[in-house]
Amino acid sequence: MELRVVDHPLVAQKLSLLRCKDTPSTTFRQLVDELMTLLAYEGTREVRTEPWPLETPVAPTIGTRLSKPKPLVVPILRAGLGMLEGFMRLIPTAEVGFVGMARNEETLQPVTYAERLPHDLTGRQCYVLDPMLATGGSLGGTVKFIVDRGADHITCICLLAAPEGIANFRKLVDDLDVPTTLVVAAVDERLNEVGYIVPGLGDAGDRLYGLAE
Repeated sequence: MELRVVDHPLVAQKLSLLRCKDTPSTTFRQLVDELMTLLAYEGTREVRTEPWPLETPVAPTIGTRLSKPKPLVVPILRAGLGMLEGFMRLIPTAEVGFVGMARNEETLQPVTYAERLPHDLTGRQCYVLDPMLATGGSLGGTVKFIVDRGADHITCICLLAAPEGIANFRKLVDDLDVPTTLVVAAVDERLNEVGYIVPGLGDAGDRLYGLAE
């Protein structure tokens, strides 16, 4: 697995605003959208392309276009939805699937409660979106899910990651033997006793959409 921490002043500035407990939900959603576009720019460096013969107003030339099959973007519900539009701004022709993967707060293990994905992902590049890589369970479970359906190249994009989550995620994806890249805005200090990232930014889903209790 390749880890990429995006070192850019605008990424750091927007992430700092996300961390602030006084940032309201409306501003938080806008910042996630903006930050996601910056992270997606880095995350799509290996997107597959092909030569494209075309005519400019002046002369013929060879351009570049995305090759087929189209990339598949997979936000992990619910918090990953807040990252989707920022990604799609760069690749509006990508297809979108969904996985609902929640963390059991007692065992800290992932539980799948919903999925909407093609049954056959053979030859597909997939981009998995999840704001927080804490224990690594939800992200790792989703990656295994789509690899089992044939995906052969995975890029995961997260806002924040904990060292423990990165280590757990690395163990899982290295066993899958599929090229995997993890793109993050920052790697934080640690997990606390209840599995939250420190200093983190709190519960991303709640800050995006409210408690929904």
